[in-house]
Amino acid sequence: MTKCWIKLGQLYVPKVSGQHPKLISHAANPLPVHMSGDVYRIFFSGRDDQNRSSVGAVDVDIVQRKVITEHHSPFFEHGPVGSFYSDGVSIGNCYEVNGIKYMLFMGWQNPPGGHWRGDIGRLIVTPELLLQLEDEEPFMGIDSTDPISLSYPWVQARPSGGFDMWYGSTLKWDAGNGEMLHVIQHAMSDDGSNWCRTGLAVPYELGFAQAFSRPTTVLNDSGDFEMWFSFRSGVGEKYRIGYARSGDGINWMLDLENSGIDVSPSGWDSEMIEYPFVFNHNGARYMLYNGNGYGKTGFGLAVLDDR
Repeated sequence: MTKCWIKLGQLYVPKVSGQHPKLISHAANPLPVHMSGDVYRIFFSGRDDQNRSSVGAVDVDIVQRKVITEHHSPFFEHGPVGSFYSDGVSIGNCYEVNGIKYMLFMGWQNPPGGHWRGDIGRLIVTPELLLQLEDEEPFMGIDSTDPISLSYPWVQARPSGGFDMWYGSTLKWDAGNGEMLHVIQHAMSDDGSNWCRTGLAVPYELGFAQAFSRPTTVLNDSGDFEMWFSFRSGVGEKYRIGYARSGDGINWMLDLENSGIDVSPSGWDSEMIEYPFVFNHNGARYMLYNGNGYGKTGFGLAVLDDR
């Protein structure tokens, strides 16, 4: 079945003035957490005047497509100099283990004279939907499988028990065409805390799809896995949203033509679309996503037309 996402427009755009100094621009990586009824607290990564990102949030009625509450202060700020998240926090998704809800994030480091890089951290989401850092050390750092940089984790519980994680990993900063080779890897866990990395999940192709970010994964009615993600081709194009599918969550088939969504002819998402988050609500499947400027133009909503 050919997929088609119907765009419902922008949900939230950061104000030009009057913002908290840690949230003066951008609303990237939207992450919805259900509150009640049709209302979700949508966390996002906002930036300060030095481009360091912290986590803000707005409460949104997604059916009325209306902001109910705009929270002025950040829920979690980037860390001090020397920490693994000193230059930013880019959020992935939430999952629950033994009654505790966790939110994973990419922690940015941008050392003077060196290349930026990332590690994965974990936040505890309290019952009041506040965020607390679990550990000052990375939850998941570089190793022999992922030797350079990590990004944007997505964790999902398996119906049969255990957890899958899909996350970004840099294999090369320059794959020979001026674009990085940043792929989506897979890991599995019995308890949601200790992970076995299994390597490459989604295939890549230089000059076609080689710079991936922020996977978002769902199970369809037949029990197969579907994934949307951002990607760049490596030939100068800006981010687009791509699609892949899998029978087991480990081995994936790239199916970019079937993502069902592309840039608009004009407006806030006419140059690029990226950082999708797919979720189900009241029998409908929705996608939150960013447009031009890596979230500078806020985030929008689309609904899947599955007819």
